[in-house]
Amino acid sequence: ILLILGFLSTLAVIALIAVAVTQNQPLPKNIKYGIVLDAGSSHTNLYVYEWPAEKENDTGVVKQVEVCKVEGPGISGYSHATEKAGPSLAQCLQQAKEVIPSAQHKETPVYLGATAGMRLLRLQNESAADKVLSSVGNTLRSAPFNFQGARIITGQEEGAYGWITINYLLGNFKQVSGWKKLLHSLKSLSETSGALDLGGASTQITFVSKDLSSESPENQLYFRLYGKDYQVYTHSFLCYGKDQALQKKLAMDLQATWIDFYFQTVENSDLPDPCFHKGYERTINISDFFKNPCTSDKKKQLPFSQLHIKGEGDYQKCRESIQKLFNKSRCPYSSCSFNEIYLPPLQGDFGAFSAFYFVMNFLNLTSERNPFALNKVTSTIEIFCAQPWQEVKTAYHHIKEKYLSEYCFSGAYILSLLENGYGFTENNWQMIHFLGKIGSSDAGWTLGYMLNLTNMIPAEEPAGPPLSHGSYVGLMVLCSLVLVSVLLFAWLLFHKPKCLQKGIV
Repeated sequence: ILLILGFLSTLAVIALIAVAVTQNQPLPKNIKYGIVLDAGSSHTNLYVYEWPAEKENDTGVVKQVEVCKVEGPGISGYSHATEKAGPSLAQCLQQAKEVIPSAQHKETPVYLGATAGMRLLRLQNESAADKVLSSVGNTLRSAPFNFQGARIITGQEEGAYGWITINYLLGNFKQVSGWKKLLHSLKSLSETSGALDLGGASTQITFVSKDLSSESPENQLYFRLYGKDYQVYTHSFLCYGKDQALQKKLAMDLQATWIDFYFQTVENSDLPDPCFHKGYERTINISDFFKNPCTSDKKKQLPFSQLHIKGEGDYQKCRESIQKLFNKSRCPYSSCSFNEIYLPPLQGDFGAFSAFYFVMNFLNLTSERNPFALNKVTSTIEIFCAQPWQEVKTAYHHIKEKYLSEYCFSGAYILSLLENGYGFTENNWQMIHFLGKIGSSDAGWTLGYMLNLTNMIPAEEPAGPPLSHGSYVGLMVLCSLVLVSVLLFAWLLFHKPKCLQKGIV
């Protein structure tokens, strides 16, 4: 009897422990991965994202886990050697293979989105653009991932996905309930932020406006994210990225003085430029200069093959020169930005990223705790532009000369674009927040692209405990009753209460 009781009690204890441990052990993580390549005008970045297979309100909870900068130019830079565009991605694809578990390589989708550099190449040479995309596609197909396409995205998509990215990272799409919902509404945290994106070849502005008019439907997009509908304004200005804007400015300067040059017979001629530091010099080939779709309309017959640019370092003259890029002479709508493009009234905060951030961060103007006033930003750029080139080179010897030489122009251009182009003023300037990263993720369009694309991947059932809650409670109660019954029987057997002893006698 003692052995049987001991065996039953031990069995009941083991059963209780086993059920509790099995039911409450950590659930296996069901993680999915995705790869997006951002093929920009100047370079390509590869991003690796991960998200749980169980979806949240039909939108994947995605976060960035790896970024790799592809060596060399953007894929549009391979227009004369298209077969090299794809192989240039090999090193970063190898890095992605090491980050993503090998068992999940085949199911990991990989997407490439080409932006304004390829849009321009398609305008200039459609055949070359197709060959570049074909080369890139062949390389991505040969990788062990699930290739989903390489394509040129539109300016609208680039702007919209950038808007999705920063609002996702800032937590503006999260739905909350109860007292937290009241707290969010009091703090106006549920409102979205606008997005300002600046690349090498294009720039985008995207935001939700309460005063959005139906007069320009091509600038409106609709999204449903985390159970909410959003109507956003977006527009992309091709040729108004910082690199192409510089080319446009030089072309306008050259056009304004071409009569002076026309009667010269020298092989090259000097063009003074206030947007470069005093003492800086650069030579450009005229034939290459006017091949660009952004400058081809300014083409003039010139008697020399090269243009010699000499810096003057004059911020005020530089701003005057840049402002000519923004045509505000006519507006066919209730309100416009520039070049006769509809723009509703600016509303709310704006996150400015990509080149907006890189340029302003170089100039130490990206403080988030105490955003700088517009007059402080202006004076900082003016002082920087006035520095002689040799001083700048010595102070920033670790930065490539091409990038360093253009920070004066880029800073002045950003101010002109935001003030003259979009209409930001001293009153609302501090609503602009220059963002490089938000948490561990880069601010840019690729995360928004991934969020949108993961919506097309069916959600999987979440991994759950082996027993339902009812079964778990039932088993625990049953095992407990068995254990209690055994212990009670043992107590009765060995202590023999008086009532049982009398009965026995």
